[in-house]
Amino acid sequence: MHQYLFFIGGFPIRAYGTMLALAIICGGSVAYFLLKKDGRGWHQHIIDFSITVAIAGLIGARLWDVFFFDWQYYGNHLLEIPFVWQGGMAIQGGVVLGTLAGYWYLRKHNIDFWAFADIFAPALILAQSVGRMANLFNGDAFGHPTGGNFGILYPESTLAYHTYGNQPLWPAEIWEGQIDILIFVALILFSSFKHAKGQVFVLYAILYSAARFCLEFLRGDYVNLTMGLKSAQMTSLIVMIVGICLFIYFGYLDKKQQTVAESAPEAPQKQKKRK
Repeated sequence: MHQYLFFIGGFPIRAYGTMLALAIICGGSVAYFLLKKDGRGWHQHIIDFSITVAIAGLIGARLWDVFFFDWQYYGNHLLEIPFVWQGGMAIQGGVVLGTLAGYWYLRKHNIDFWAFADIFAPALILAQSVGRMANLFNGDAFGHPTGGNFGILYPESTLAYHTYGNQPLWPAEIWEGQIDILIFVALILFSSFKHAKGQVFVLYAILYSAARFCLEFLRGDYVNLTMGLKSAQMTSLIVMIVGICLFIYFGYLDKKQQTVAESAPEAPQKQKKRK
């Protein structure tokens, strides 16, 4: 793994930023394809929408990490908060603020939020998968020591090495990226069948939160606990519970609307006038 791909003069081209940019491009490209295939013309908004969500997502991811995971450090180093290349981007914060920014953009352009979110969800989880490659290159979002002779050995320049030294660590970020691909496939498959509006996006939130909850047992980049669980696990648990409730509620609304539509009397046909 290499934190720096190459240098232009004295300016470093970092693998972290390059892979984050690639994640945005990949997610936006897949979203464009899915939205264009949907045929409602929403693909024309994908560039502006992706830029809006990406900027908000990066800010949210950074602030979430700073305030929930590393405030003990950044509280004494406020000027380093913008230094994202040091690592420290909480994807849950990115999803939260990115979703809020996306909601604002869609409302501004009179686009159905839940219908759009259902189409966009597979692209979002794919972008997250590519984003985990950035964490691997940068040596953050790492696991704790495996306790054996297997695992990832990080270079001396990484945060992982500074935390645990020359110990093999669990490949938490790699496994999360791989699980994200499986979630991507599951969302594509689920969306190809009949479903209620909003259920695809909610399923994304449920599946990712479940995966993140489990993987947090292997993460070693922070140890802040709340009620015996890490902060990311508490967030994941809340999202799963709310998500399951919304999934059931959207299904109920869809069936109710279908029942009303089927029971509605047909409009009487006009009788032809006799000549």
